Amino acid sequence: MATRQFFSNELEGLRNDVLRMGRLVSEAIEKSVTALVTQDLALAQQIMDGDDEIDRMQIDIEDRCILLIARQQPMAKDLRILSTGLKIITDMERMGDHAFDIAKLVLAIGKRPLIKPLVDIPIMAQLASNMLSDALEAYVRMDVALAEAVWRADDTLDAHYLAARDKLMQFVGGEVPPEDARQAVQLLLVATYLERIGDHTTNIAEGVIYLETGQRVRTK
Repeated sequence: MATRQFFSNELEGLRNDVLRMGRLVSEAIEKSVTALVTQDLALAQQIMDGDDEIDRMQIDIEDRCILLIARQQPMAKDLRILSTGLKIITDMERMGDHAFDIAKLVLAIGKRPLIKPLVDIPIMAQLASNMLSDALEAYVRMDVALAEAVWRADDTLDAHYLAARDKLMQFVGGEVPPEDARQAVQLLLVATYLERIGDHTTNIAEGVIYLETGQRVRTK
């Protein structure tokens, strides 16, 4: 019984740290696009500097998961909990990398006036952040219905990505100054990173469904 209680306590601690890592990633996503919209270069640099903390958390959680698997030799659902946790933190670390990449593009654009008002990109950032929050809530509650809602929300995010892409491609292919075409490509990369963040979030949702049902699904 003592061993089981220790294992349960460790699992609870891991879940809490996964949530804490998720909050850091969500903040990085939102702030990276805020930095873009406001052209706040200091904020962009702050996001890039903070990526190390996300990386450290991933390594720490990964090490603890592996140690628990090795020492406790969990079976069935307990093993699925740990293996799913490992996949979730891998996806979140990549999301953090994309937030870093967006911040880096903000520095590259600098204070040059934006070629167009940003509409779809901020919406994408908010959608991605909300999806991540819901995916992690589904993970904690083992809520399959909420996980399914997350990957349905990805369709909306993809629609905004396509809208942003179509608008920006007009600058890339049109008769515009080279600097405007370059910025259009940079903004297109931002939209692409946000779309990929959505894909990583759907991976988490799929993991929750596997965790609760034992069935592997592919939403795309």
